[in-house]
Amino acid sequence: MIDYAVVGAGIVGLATARSLLLRHPGCSVVVFDKEREVGVHQTGHNSGVIHSGVSCPPGTEKATLCVEGARLMLELCAEHDIAVRQRGKLIVAIEESELDALAVIERNAADNGVSGVRRLDAPGIAEIEPAATGIAALHIPATAVVDFRQVARALSAEVTGAGGSIVLSSEVDSVKSRKDGTALVKLSDRGSERAKKAVVCAGLQSDRLAARSETARRDLRIVPFRGSYYTLAPRAAGLVRSLIYPVPDARFPFLGVHFTRHVNDVVSCGPNAILALSRERYRRGALRPRDLWDTARFAGTWRLARNYWSVGLHEVALDVSKSRYLQAAQRYLPDLHEEDLTPGQTGVRAQAVDSRGSLIDDFVFEADGPVLHVRNAPSPAATASLAIGERLVDRLDG
Repeated sequence: MIDYAVVGAGIVGLATARSLLLRHPGCSVVVFDKEREVGVHQTGHNSGVIHSGVSCPPGTEKATLCVEGARLMLELCAEHDIAVRQRGKLIVAIEESELDALAVIERNAADNGVSGVRRLDAPGIAEIEPAATGIAALHIPATAVVDFRQVARALSAEVTGAGGSIVLSSEVDSVKSRKDGTALVKLSDRGSERAKKAVVCAGLQSDRLAARSETARRDLRIVPFRGSYYTLAPRAAGLVRSLIYPVPDARFPFLGVHFTRHVNDVVSCGPNAILALSRERYRRGALRPRDLWDTARFAGTWRLARNYWSVGLHEVALDVSKSRYLQAAQRYLPDLHEEDLTPGQTGVRAQAVDSRGSLIDDFVFEADGPVLHVRNAPSPAATASLAIGERLVDRLDG
């Protein structure tokens, strides 16, 4: 019997395995994943931003773990010589109606202990991003960018170097709490493994594995959202020095169209956010019947559509019309042209939704005896992953 089983070799699962081995040297830790390499899904299909935590409501798990996680992430990258660019970020208000929300973010930054945040007027915006337009902005110098796939590979090396095992190409069918206080991990290709404790960091599959738990919340499901990026052509990439973000809509946990200069100096624009027809296929229009059926038969999906129909229509319009996407981008970069936008990467976000159609915005961890499920870990989970790993180990040891 192994000491700890970890399901999922994304950045959160790997960070958890690392934390277990640091906390309990010599213990047996086995990470299971159905893919052939680590960090394939959300870890490898995100913006690469190490967030500062300014947009997280104070007192939430997100706020605490994002701020601490960003510090730990920068330390880890320095240890492994992983390239990081601390370019900073502007959150830009275009209209007067956005100023109150910008002030809320400024207060959140202070409450969350994010240092160096400055309020800028239009001339101040021009000093940092000469091509950008806006009436006011917050400058967050702590925001950085990294390739989280490299981080995942570094974590994988740490786990195996400390005596842990990573078993790839091995799908987990279920994780159950046994009456004797142990966990049973059933694998599709190699029978079952018993573990003293298990933690499930299954991302886009988290609700399916949690559903097999007798104590799981039945009203919580993953509704996948696809986000598509454009890449700016070299001429237009020169218009962006760092990161340019809109003032987020507090009712909706997606950021809207924004610009990111990545660690390799490629500049992306996006993403949008529409319901995905497949959880783990990234081509536009990719469909997996089982995924679509699970989304369609969940009552919360239809209540979500009713609650956010106008936002949803706007996002669909951005997805099907490049000219509409351009118009949204030009609000912040007026010199952008349609030929400057070329199709970029696509990602799928694992977003927990409850049966009332409410989007769950905070991290959610749920225990079932010796099994701990990560039920919701959307952005900024990659930033917070090392702190999440420590929090999960605290829960397992508690």
